[in-house]
Amino acid sequence: WQLKGLSEDDIRSVVVFYYTYITCKMSSFELWGHGTTTDELRTSLLEYPAENMAPYLQQNSTYKINVYTFNKTLVFKDRIKKIDALDFLPFKGTVNLKDPEHIFCLLEDYGSDPNDIPEEPFHIFFGRWIADGQRELIRSYSVKKRHFIGNTSMDAGLSFIMANHAKVKADDLVYDPFVGTGSLLVACSHFGAYVCGTDIDYNTIHGIGKASRKNQKWRGPDENIRANLRQYGTESLYVDVMVSDASKPLWRKTAQFDAIVTDPPYGIRESTRRTGSHKDIIKPPEDFSGESHVPVSMAYHLSDIFADLLNFAAHHLVLGGRLVYWLPIYRPEYCEEMVPLHPCLTLISNCEQTLSSHTSRRLITMEKTKEPEDSDRLSHLADPRFTPYQGHNSFREKYFSGLTKKNGKDAKATPKNKE
Repeated sequence: WQLKGLSEDDIRSVVVFYYTYITCKMSSFELWGHGTTTDELRTSLLEYPAENMAPYLQQNSTYKINVYTFNKTLVFKDRIKKIDALDFLPFKGTVNLKDPEHIFCLLEDYGSDPNDIPEEPFHIFFGRWIADGQRELIRSYSVKKRHFIGNTSMDAGLSFIMANHAKVKADDLVYDPFVGTGSLLVACSHFGAYVCGTDIDYNTIHGIGKASRKNQKWRGPDENIRANLRQYGTESLYVDVMVSDASKPLWRKTAQFDAIVTDPPYGIRESTRRTGSHKDIIKPPEDFSGESHVPVSMAYHLSDIFADLLNFAAHHLVLGGRLVYWLPIYRPEYCEEMVPLHPCLTLISNCEQTLSSHTSRRLITMEKTKEPEDSDRLSHLADPRFTPYQGHNSFREKYFSGLTKKNGKDAKATPKNKE
């Protein structure tokens, strides 16, 4: 918390934004008090101007108090105790849990590490609820209810967060070069953007092969990305999806896209591959008809994936367009220098989502701030910041080595059954 030099009004704005972001509730609150302990919260609330409270505490009004916690779940009994501890506030109205005139909220922040949740919160806030956003979209767009899904379909909440980071709006053209089952296209089309994508997986693009749902062996005849947009009433915004290799873009070299929103494969649940071979000459068999040939594929290193992605964005985003993607990292080795950079793209934000005690992924948002020049092709030679970080290539090995160590510790901690 860097609040030095800010007025009380500024601090309230910061807190409202902070909790709007970390709880994903998209809510606005009028902050009445805050602290790191219940005593500090009490002192802060007692210092809040009584004349500002009075209009909402009248005897003829109704109200209720909600308790929201971040990174920790409280049982009902504990929530009631926290509400009862606010009895020093001069509430004169009647409690109405179904349809109150005024709603007050107690917000508690228990940090961002699900593997290390403290007993007491780091920060506590209390204020008057003003308005909610579109939280219900997470439920209505839930992957569980979606027509076409895969093993790596992006969660609805994260998909909307990515669309927001990309500033997707009506009539934008949005592209996903690793489209998969199209979860990101679904979220972007909700905001009125035209959507398209490519993927190297023929079966996924065409909606054929084995199904990902439990108790379903094969995909149905109409399980595809277009059907997903049809399900949500945005089929008119569907441009198309194609089978294509992200390392060999098929687009003409000009700015086309308002946003590129994607989740590249990490080599964990989906393989990282591209067309090609280590052999000198690759040619189809003599009886090749041009329809059933499956290209030879080879490994596609993560460092190359990100270098190609940034280079593609620099050439195909409009000026001011945004690139939003996930970067997997091994937490013990992470530093800011590992985030790929490009001379035409400015880093806007870098947000972490913890996956385990040793791995996480970072949501990277970049904005195109200049058109590419010939000299940019050699920028990595002139400035080491633009050199692809080779350490990303061993993410898969580090991911599974961490799981092996964890399982080993668990086995040692569990006593063997006696015969």
